[in-house]
Amino acid sequence: MKRISLLFLTCTFLSVSSFAQTTYEFLRLDMSARAGALGGSYVTNNDDVEVIFYNPAGINFLENSPASVSFVKHLMDINLFSLSFSTELDGIGRLGTAVKYINYGSFDQADEFGNKTGEFGAGELAFVIGYAGSFDENFYYGANAKVIYSSIADASSSAIGVDLGVHYEFPEQMLNIGASVLNLGAQISSYVDLKEDLPLDVVVGVSKRLENLPVRLSLDFHRLNKDRDQFVQRLKAFTVGAEFYLSEVLTLQFGYDNERRSDLKIGSTSGIAGFNGGLGVKVSEYQFNYGYSSLGLVGALHRITLSTAF
Repeated sequence: MKRISLLFLTCTFLSVSSFAQTTYEFLRLDMSARAGALGGSYVTNNDDVEVIFYNPAGINFLENSPASVSFVKHLMDINLFSLSFSTELDGIGRLGTAVKYINYGSFDQADEFGNKTGEFGAGELAFVIGYAGSFDENFYYGANAKVIYSSIADASSSAIGVDLGVHYEFPEQMLNIGASVLNLGAQISSYVDLKEDLPLDVVVGVSKRLENLPVRLSLDFHRLNKDRDQFVQRLKAFTVGAEFYLSEVLTLQFGYDNERRSDLKIGSTSGIAGFNGGLGVKVSEYQFNYGYSSLGLVGALHRITLSTAF
């Protein structure tokens, strides 16, 4: 339990993800343990149902009806949970759906004299439904519609949004290129009179499976829509990832998030902020992944994902 004021809670909301200036910042947080271990370099993923959070076009590559559940242990008492599912419908195409939820924990409520008057909770929820199809044999598109809800004690806010994405595959070169526009939309209701913007994110990325080594390398550029003094500064929010296929049952992931490292620099040191790692183990029809993301001196995030297919 934490004795904090509602004002401090609101500040916590805004600082959960890189000291943001928009609302519903939990939408930016990596849920997939595998994606988090790769630093968030996931816009070109083509074999994980949780790609729906990064690029809806990616679900078009999926087979059967995969499902995934993820849990994230954030700082303090903050926890996140997600559930994702996708299936193919004859004559319609590939559909996907997902839920992302963040629980900020419970808080003591106090009056102006510091006397405890009760408790309250806070959380945010996003429900996503997506569709993916193809322009031609190697060129895919996708779109999500989402409803977002947030609550603090008895107050609440809501919004609607969409995600758009494309994915082009070069099978012979084992090369994938992807792009997505995430969180286009607007608030329906807000905590205050002034409605806030959603955390719009324009992402472009490329990944390459090396021919003679069991590894896929990925590079994503995030927040390309963010205003910066010079164009080249728009490229500072990049992530890189490397996934090693050690066997049919074991994989290792490593990643780096450049902007996170910059944002979490305290004084002259960043520690290992921005560095990520993880592993994946396949047992029968089940895939287990663990991911670790360093926040430097602030702490670390731990992610667990369990996936299967029906």
